[in-house]
Amino acid sequence: MKKITMGAVLFSMMFAGLNAQSLKSPDGKFEMNFQMKQGVPFYNLKYNGNVVVEDSKLGLRLFKDTSIKFASEIAKPEDAKFDLNSGFTKTEEKRDAKNETWQPVLGEKKNYINHYNELAVTLHQDTTDRSIVVKFRLFNDGLGFRYEFPQQKNLNYFVIREEDSEIDLTSDMKAWWMVADYDSQEYQYQETKISEIPARWPKAADANASQTLIKNAVQSPLMLKKEGKEPLYINLAEAAVLDYPASHLEVDAQNFKFKTHLTADRQGAKGYMQTPMVTPWRTIIVAPKAEEVMDSKMIFNLNEPTKYTDTSYIHPTKYMGVWWEMIIGKSQWAYGQPESNVRLGQTDFTKLTPNGKHGANNTKVKEYIDFAAENGFQGLLIEGWNIGWEDWFGRSKEYVFDFITPYPDFDIKMLNEYAHSKGIKLIMHHETSGSATNYERWSDKAFQLMNKYGYDAVKTGYVGDVIPRGEHHYSQWMINHYYRIAEKANEYKIMVNSHESVRPTGESRTYPNYISAEAARGTEYEAFGGNNPDHQTILPFTRWMGGSMDYTPGIFQTKLDYYFPGDQRFVKTTLAKQLALYVTMYMPLQMAADLPENYKKHMDAFQFIKDVAADWDDTKILSAEPGDYVITARKAKGTENWFVGGITDENKRDYKLDFSFLDKGKKYEATIYEDGKDADYINNPQSYHIYKKQITSKSRINMKMVRSGGFAISIKQINN
Repeated sequence: MKKITMGAVLFSMMFAGLNAQSLKSPDGKFEMNFQMKQGVPFYNLKYNGNVVVEDSKLGLRLFKDTSIKFASEIAKPEDAKFDLNSGFTKTEEKRDAKNETWQPVLGEKKNYINHYNELAVTLHQDTTDRSIVVKFRLFNDGLGFRYEFPQQKNLNYFVIREEDSEIDLTSDMKAWWMVADYDSQEYQYQETKISEIPARWPKAADANASQTLIKNAVQSPLMLKKEGKEPLYINLAEAAVLDYPASHLEVDAQNFKFKTHLTADRQGAKGYMQTPMVTPWRTIIVAPKAEEVMDSKMIFNLNEPTKYTDTSYIHPTKYMGVWWEMIIGKSQWAYGQPESNVRLGQTDFTKLTPNGKHGANNTKVKEYIDFAAENGFQGLLIEGWNIGWEDWFGRSKEYVFDFITPYPDFDIKMLNEYAHSKGIKLIMHHETSGSATNYERWSDKAFQLMNKYGYDAVKTGYVGDVIPRGEHHYSQWMINHYYRIAEKANEYKIMVNSHESVRPTGESRTYPNYISAEAARGTEYEAFGGNNPDHQTILPFTRWMGGSMDYTPGIFQTKLDYYFPGDQRFVKTTLAKQLALYVTMYMPLQMAADLPENYKKHMDAFQFIKDVAADWDDTKILSAEPGDYVITARKAKGTENWFVGGITDENKRDYKLDFSFLDKGKKYEATIYEDGKDADYINNPQSYHIYKKQITSKSRINMKMVRSGGFAISIKQINN
């Protein structure tokens, strides 16, 4: 436990009075105080007069010059003189404010409100004659702060050893966390007290295709809860991670403190900087209700508006895919025998012995096109269409794909013409196997091929260790790569959905064609090792805070022994919960992931997936508790139609649904999809009940959710 003496408190108060600069949120509920203590910058944060974040240090450590040795330098005491974390005097402060409304190209609401008060403090380091700016923005839902480095005589080029921004909390809060890793966020969430993280940490990770774990650190966004009579929810994250590595949070479990830990490269460097430049924002969202945290758009507000001159090609898309059957092992990505030693440009793939299970073949793709078109979908993803899958993984092979040459049984021209004749656009798949250098080399030709055949969206993938070798999925070089690809895709009017990439931190405001990403444990893990029943109730408070995820829901055949007798794998939800995910999770690129044959058996339930929207004019978080349940209502873009989704964890749950979000005086027809009375995610997942009911804004309905179950409701206005 923390120990604070009265003398220390009085000493701190004396310095605060002499040095503090105060900033209040527009509604006055938040107050941030900045102060200097013997040349070291600190900040704290209060909510409704109560301390939420205690005095917390700010600053960065630097390497002594821009030329660092291989495998990093070992820090020496004398190197501290190069750091930007002490020896400061405050030389200037500027204040600003903004209250604007902006419209996301794709979003959970038609309008986002960006309202904040700002304080920028200039600090001068006398011994080195260098200056930095610490900028704070205080919103009605929390605080964002970052470092800014003006161009100056003694600070033009520098290399960051580490950023030491701290967030010092007041108590041992409950935390929903996953282990920190430079290369993956595909882990199960843990629920413990902050003080319990070190003991749980060694057991909290399983194997991954690319993995560099950071001991005793957790990933952001991090969701926290102060329990008691007056609960308080805190979300720690970052915004606008551009030309900078993604960060993690080192845990001081005894003092309930977190410190920024940046992703390193092979030399141990965290960032190569040239002034003028800015860091990402560190964000602290605070609210007395969990629903208000989910509803926050502060992370998006801290990103810059787009510079794109044309966004007309960016649109929500509901799609299907030749994908799940490969994930479960029914089909394969590769055309030839596994582990064939192939070389692009040399191997004649027409002479390879087919493995007989290649999924991306003409006959199968046409069957998917037919079903998608008959049911009103806009797109079809096809994975494994291009040569190179025989030895794509685990070989550290740079020239692994060319992104333009199809397998012999995939007629790209014929299939595109067939798809277009049915009103379907094919969605391109570009798996890089982590070879980012190769993808950049081929990106122009790949996007030109997409333009030629009318593809307007691409799913990129980064499975495995990164090339350039020694880089990580979240290091500065790779962050820049992801957005170079987004900018290149914009030149060709192409939307991007990235997998195994960095988690988004609101950049969809700046790069609106980067419409979705994976960057978390999605539905595919139901076939790899399973997702816990509470997983989907945590993600909206963590991964989803900074942008949409391609979660790929809609699995109706949840038991895999249906395909492989005796197989113990299963999707740990009911069918009704799968429907609800289309509402509780924001996905403008929205997939119906199961096989057509499984949907054909449940066309009455499939109707909800056909009806549900993918982009929204309004969103209401009706009720939520991380790790327990989420109930969300959304109004479809440009219509009067509403959709409601509710999900629960491993506990069955009753919920009284209040329809007061509907317009008063109007009548609606609700189609309700709920768990059957005998439903159970283990024993009877496909039991569901569908009925219609006329409702108004005064209506109330008691909903019952079984273990890992849920409900979905489609609401249409009745025209008198």
